[in-house]
Amino acid sequence: MVTHHIGLMSGTSLDGLDGVILRRDGQALTVTHAVHLDMPADLRSKLLALNSPGHNELHLASLAANELVRGYARLVNRLLSDAGLPRSAIRAIGAHGQTVRHQPALPGARASVDAPWVAYTTQLNNPALLAELTGLTVVADFRSRDVAAGGQGAPLVPAFHRAVFSQPDTHVAVVNIGGMANVTLLPPDGSITGFDTGPGNVLMDLWCERHTGQRFDAGGAWGAQGKVQAELLGHMLQDPYFSLTGPKSTGRELFNARWIDQHLAACGTPHVVAPDVQATLCALTAHSVALALPGDVKSVVVCGGGAFNAQLMTGLQHALPAASVAPSDSAGLPAMDVEAAAFAWLAEQTLLGTPGNVVAVTGAAGARILGAIYPV
Repeated sequence: MVTHHIGLMSGTSLDGLDGVILRRDGQALTVTHAVHLDMPADLRSKLLALNSPGHNELHLASLAANELVRGYARLVNRLLSDAGLPRSAIRAIGAHGQTVRHQPALPGARASVDAPWVAYTTQLNNPALLAELTGLTVVADFRSRDVAAGGQGAPLVPAFHRAVFSQPDTHVAVVNIGGMANVTLLPPDGSITGFDTGPGNVLMDLWCERHTGQRFDAGGAWGAQGKVQAELLGHMLQDPYFSLTGPKSTGRELFNARWIDQHLAACGTPHVVAPDVQATLCALTAHSVALALPGDVKSVVVCGGGAFNAQLMTGLQHALPAASVAPSDSAGLPAMDVEAAAFAWLAEQTLLGTPGNVVAVTGAAGARILGAIYPV
């Protein structure tokens, strides 16, 4: 039986909205169509502002969510038009929403009616509006149930990674480099672990925009003009996050422009040449990923926007000389389609009543069916 689900994603890098149609034919999963829409500058500014407390933020967050969902609806219309599919061919949309706050539980914490519960995760979205605008069933709010069960709520993509990238005789690491970077470890024994390794593109994007006015360093070309500052890199790698073992997850709450400035000041190099800082931030991502991988990993599959940064890919290969490092395209799934496809897959699991989290990854109290369903 052939089925189709749509996955919609907008990540912490805030570079745009991504949508795919994921086709299942038996056990075979294929992305048949993909669409990317650049994030409107005004909406991007609003979403960035909502990462921090501000005036009237509940109202502003609701309006931003509605604006985001209108972009999602345009993505859906484009996908259906490009594919020539009727709406009736789509079982559901998996809509991740835009993460603006992420405060998961401390490892081992469990919710109780007798004690305050401070863990939460917030993805701006309006799935009810998306169902109205598209006429399709929507599955959303994937992370909250895992967080409520004491998990990190992230990463949620490892189960999908296992479905599409695992190999019977090779230890595979799938590295997703969006705003943050996360890794899925797939050894040949069929087990699975994963966690956020730290910053992906977020710090490089912030520094690039501050000094060049561009949202990101296309291809890593600007950073390639700089020289890695070893002392600064070493100081950054001393951040306690990097020494934590999984399950762990992170976001802009930790890795932000203030974090960069604090490390520059601590090293006495606040006026270092800007391209040198960019090269160092790129090396930070590569080294923090490499430090998180076991020595027996032989294949590193890279997805997300970081796969297009030539300097970063070179840095990863240098840091992992015993492994092959390649974009996920070489494994049959384009690098920019993986995360949106994962949320199409997660929507399918929700409708099937199948747990979508991996306890070894998130640290939740148990397997949980993720997401809330908005039927039509």
